[in-house]
Amino acid sequence: MQKQDPSHIMQVGFGFFGSKVLLTAVKLGLFTQLGERSMTGEELGSKLGLHKRGIYDFFDALVALHFLEREGDGPGAKYKNTESTSTFLDQAQPSYIGGIFEMANDRLFRFWNNLEPALKTGVRQNEVKHGNQPFFETLYNEPLRLEQFIAAMRGVSAGNFSALAEKFNFSKYKTLCDVGGSSGVLSSLVAKRYPHIQCQSFDLPIVEPIARKYIERDGKSDQVEAVSGDFFKGPLPRADVITMGMILHDWNLEDKMRLIHSAYQALPDGGAFIVIESLIDDVRRENAFGLMMSLNMLIEFGDAFDYSFADFKGWCEKVGFKRFELLHLAGPYSAGIAYK
Repeated sequence: MQKQDPSHIMQVGFGFFGSKVLLTAVKLGLFTQLGERSMTGEELGSKLGLHKRGIYDFFDALVALHFLEREGDGPGAKYKNTESTSTFLDQAQPSYIGGIFEMANDRLFRFWNNLEPALKTGVRQNEVKHGNQPFFETLYNEPLRLEQFIAAMRGVSAGNFSALAEKFNFSKYKTLCDVGGSSGVLSSLVAKRYPHIQCQSFDLPIVEPIARKYIERDGKSDQVEAVSGDFFKGPLPRADVITMGMILHDWNLEDKMRLIHSAYQALPDGGAFIVIESLIDDVRRENAFGLMMSLNMLIEFGDAFDYSFADFKGWCEKVGFKRFELLHLAGPYSAGIAYK
């Protein structure tokens, strides 16, 4: 009989150790503080305002987790960013994705402590549980906070949207509408690759000026227009391609079907409806991130959930879509495509 090894169980069971080490480093601005420099533990600890008791355990844990590199050993050793943390976790870089981890540290980490009651009740476990307004309602009432959130989502979404622009053939389409377009990054990335296509980034009125600023910064105002509206009130703008990036999973099945129906109505024959999500594999055995993201939707919204490509195809067939395609993008993310 083969000897059993509990390593995987131990790694997952104490996975919150490593998660909190990384999230805290991002929150402290550690990777930004390092930038392109290297520092001793005392120098870096002093910059971050840390007590001497924890600095070497903290920094060396980040080395062991491959988020920092260390030159030498002992007190004189110097710490520096890895290639990945320099690219993605230094706020000075345009590729920064740390904003989403700041939100995970400040909000999601503590809410996930309530996974058990979420599973037993089906009720959201976020701010509402403590008698406060839902996060997203308060977010839209605070323009500065909203802009910070949009910047965070832009950073974490850009890789998948760039992969979509590269892998999906937009050449035969003339117009695109990105529903829930936020900063307009998907539209701008498609426009950069396909100079002939005209795009609209569609979101709530308060988001429009933020999107317009990003579109101008991207130099794509000639191809991308920020337009406002509510996708649950009235029809969507008509376009040859309708996209929804990390939108459909925010809703229950009834609202999902409303959005799919709206997309179908806005498309011409031959048009394409594209969703970008951490689509769960059809047999629900492999995409652990997609499954855990669906649990996160339970914690955030209660009845919202992530889904598989088979689910997406079944819903779209009920509305009238005829042909379907699954396109892997990056990491656990894929595009589900339905053709009218």
